[in-house]
Amino acid sequence: MVDLIRNQCIGSQEDLAARLAEHGYKVTQATLSRDLKMLKTTKVPTDRGTYMYILPDSNTLKDKLLSKGAADMSPNFQSGFISLRLSGNIAVIKTRNGYAAGLAYDIDMSNAPEILGTIPGSDTILAVLDENVSHERAMEVFRKMLPIDRNHHYR
Repeated sequence: MVDLIRNQCIGSQEDLAARLAEHGYKVTQATLSRDLKMLKTTKVPTDRGTYMYILPDSNTLKDKLLSKGAADMSPNFQSGFISLRLSGNIAVIKTRNGYAAGLAYDIDMSNAPEILGTIPGSDTILAVLDENVSHERAMEVFRKMLPIDRNHHYR
């Protein structure tokens, strides 16, 4: 099951059950639900309006989206990003509803030393910056991940 989730865009338990059946594994929905919870999978939106499962601590989301032709992972890909504001060592990132978890995951997986971690909601991400990171440096880091133009002003 882990290999299927890592290497394919699986969007539902029914889809996962069908793919497991193709490999000779017949499982119930209850078993899939329990196993997905145990693996700590997350269901994230794609820019095509669908969803897919991802595993924690795996950086295959971008590869899966790229392989499906679902996203151009340059900073201008459809991330659901709306805005970014900085206050002290906190960045508040607004997204379209449902996009925060996937975008926070990508930010965390970037392993940027300037960003200590993120906390996503459904349409907002709080990112905690290292204390000594200037707002100018934070904007440089976020520009690599978010579709922020050079004229974007922050507060």
